[in-house]
Amino acid sequence: MEQENLRSWALVSNKLFLNSINNISQPTPPIWFMRQAGRYHSHYREFKKKYSFEELCKNPELSAEIACGPIDEFDFDIAILFSDILFILEGLGLSLKFDPGPIFAEEINSNNAHKFNDIEKAISHLEFQKEAIQLTRGKLSNNKSLIGFVGGPYTLLKYAIGKNNKAILQNDSFEIDFLKNTLVPLLIKNIELQLQAGAEIVMIFDSGLSDIDPVDFENIYLEILKNISEKFNNKVGYYAKGLTNNFFTSLIKLNFSGLGCDSTNDLGMLLTKKNKGFIQGNFDESKMLLNKNDLKDELSKYCDSLLKLNIDERAGWVCGLGHGINKDTPEENVHLFIETIRKNFN
Repeated sequence: MEQENLRSWALVSNKLFLNSINNISQPTPPIWFMRQAGRYHSHYREFKKKYSFEELCKNPELSAEIACGPIDEFDFDIAILFSDILFILEGLGLSLKFDPGPIFAEEINSNNAHKFNDIEKAISHLEFQKEAIQLTRGKLSNNKSLIGFVGGPYTLLKYAIGKNNKAILQNDSFEIDFLKNTLVPLLIKNIELQLQAGAEIVMIFDSGLSDIDPVDFENIYLEILKNISEKFNNKVGYYAKGLTNNFFTSLIKLNFSGLGCDSTNDLGMLLTKKNKGFIQGNFDESKMLLNKNDLKDELSKYCDSLLKLNIDERAGWVCGLGHGINKDTPEENVHLFIETIRKNFN
């Protein structure tokens, strides 16, 4: 089965990304940015003059156009489904609007949680993602990869109960019940939907994990992530902002196809420590706001630090930023980043 997966991916996949997923040594890393289709890009801003964010996400034709924009402009190796992690909660019945950030009409609590557990209704609501992936794949050339994404269970839980509320991950809490019996099964179905539509992998973005108790992470949450990773064979990656090396020590043992890391992590250490899959990241996104000469200097330091690793030690590296690209990033800096990486690692 694994060989069949490799053959099918090879037909419509970026070779550099395929090698990274399979931890194969290569001089040049594939490149993609979180939020690479977004407000910094003039292509996106032109569409935003005519359509709301929700329309761009939920209209599959528009979503595909937005996803392909940065591929055409900057020659990223990998396109990303243009959507949002919170539509899954909208599918469960939480009224959502963006103004400009996400606003829910109500929060889930122990008294009303029973109203928000219709998994089949929620997955039906997300059919627009399936069509968007299919249309995006159709627009991409065969040497470009396409990935999907979902929100991390803890991040979605935090949005559902209110970001300022503490999530109690205890056996008798409504939060753990909602997490295990509604959110996780729905996330698994959402990942299946995106993979079946043509995504090569699906990334789990758990950017709201910063306030989780380390003990809860090790004793409770890690098992939840393990259950998700084991449902899929080398098809799901995981990223959480601000993780310490101790967290990575545990995550590396799970059956994820790869892990993302931010600029606070030691990328070289993570690359040499893992024994499978990819590590994605981790140039400081704030440095993309520098003037051209200063950015050149920072990129030179970044490349020099990674060139200290030999080609086998860099196996599995997917080059990107520590987090999402800042909306004020000059487009010329994106071109400079990609050109510099490919020049130094060839």
